[in-house]
Amino acid sequence: MTEPVRPDSPYRSYVYAYPHKTAYRPFEERPRLADLWRDEEIGALSLYAHIPFCEMRCGFCNLFTRSTPPAEQVTAYLDAMERQAEAVASGLPEGAAFARAALGGGTPTYLTADELARTYAIIESAFGVDLKRIPMSVETSPATATPDRLRVLESLGVTRISMGVQSFLDPEAHAAGRPQKRAEVDLALAAIREHTRADLNVDLIYGIERQTPDTWRYSLDTALSWRPEEVYLYPLYVRPLTGLGRRARAWDDHRLSLYRQGRDHLRERGYEQVSMRMFRRVDAPTTALPDHSCQTDGMVGLGCGARSYTRGTHYSFDYAVGIGKVRSIIEDYVGRDTEDFTRAEVGFHLDEEERRRRHVLQSLLRVEGLDVAAYTERFGSHPAADLPTEFAALNARGWLVPGEDSVDSGTLRLTEEGLAHSDAIGPDLFSARVNRLMDEYEAG
Repeated sequence: MTEPVRPDSPYRSYVYAYPHKTAYRPFEERPRLADLWRDEEIGALSLYAHIPFCEMRCGFCNLFTRSTPPAEQVTAYLDAMERQAEAVASGLPEGAAFARAALGGGTPTYLTADELARTYAIIESAFGVDLKRIPMSVETSPATATPDRLRVLESLGVTRISMGVQSFLDPEAHAAGRPQKRAEVDLALAAIREHTRADLNVDLIYGIERQTPDTWRYSLDTALSWRPEEVYLYPLYVRPLTGLGRRARAWDDHRLSLYRQGRDHLRERGYEQVSMRMFRRVDAPTTALPDHSCQTDGMVGLGCGARSYTRGTHYSFDYAVGIGKVRSIIEDYVGRDTEDFTRAEVGFHLDEEERRRRHVLQSLLRVEGLDVAAYTERFGSHPAADLPTEFAALNARGWLVPGEDSVDSGTLRLTEEGLAHSDAIGPDLFSARVNRLMDEYEAG
């Protein structure tokens, strides 16, 4: 069990997709992928390939991943991904084309250089796409961003590399459950800059035990010394932590203070805020990278931890965080034949209300806000009329920009304080149905 979260906490849940996988359920009759994709817009699809392996499991991690798998399982996983890619490609309508792609995990660069090349080849062969011609993002870690892997990624046309550093101070990284060494981080960043032309993203975490404004500033400045095109600032979320409930409010206040410090520090040094977490260097090229939203309609997922999104259905395989269940799901995945990959297994059908809520979530939690005209064109109504209680609550808290950006204008945007509370606003926009399914879910 996780520690209980105060109802008024600004850190209730990180909303990286809606609905969350804990709201997915097995389909009564597994639909064929060809039926799910038949009437979809397929001219600019996104592709996400999931590699569920890491060299270690970080203490703060709640992702679907396994650490240090046997080499034969990695090979079997790529074999299964090849079968899945063939099945998925056969289910897409003729003329399907891809506009962006990403390798995530886990840690994709846990794969060897040859295995990375094979992963690219699997995607290109199955879907007839040249990954050198579209934006391609790959996640890495300090231990696996090695010159041989990076040279392969560069030769394959990677345009963005994201690395979770979390802290440039070893004691803080260890306190967050990541036993890395600063020297290894520096070597990895230097290797990325030396061996690739890719945009660099650095992830940092605030709210770590004993982290202070001074140590937080040190990590920020050290990250900036590498001139990353992007920086993501993540609040620390923890699973069980003895005593946290007794000091939750103080910890929330501390995290908010560090967030504001980090936000202001980056903006003063030439970074534009895109969302609560994402900051992009204002002089970085704007054409090299895709929109990093992982919940765009027209998302094709490969791997047992990847989601796929059509307009009306989100689907994946089973979900878990616990080590035993994760291993079981991976073993099941590698044992499937091509035909079994032609049908969706676990997912969520979005009715009209859920589509509206998802559109609001995707838009409102970004600095640019919600374009009312685009929403109305899609749904034939005003968002504040569709979600009156939710928008009234935002107004009452002063979290919507007033005046020209009010509920009667063309854009709905969060104030700076509203943006700081994104992890509370997001869950408040969930439907009763999604909340019920998430409450009923038992994670393995």
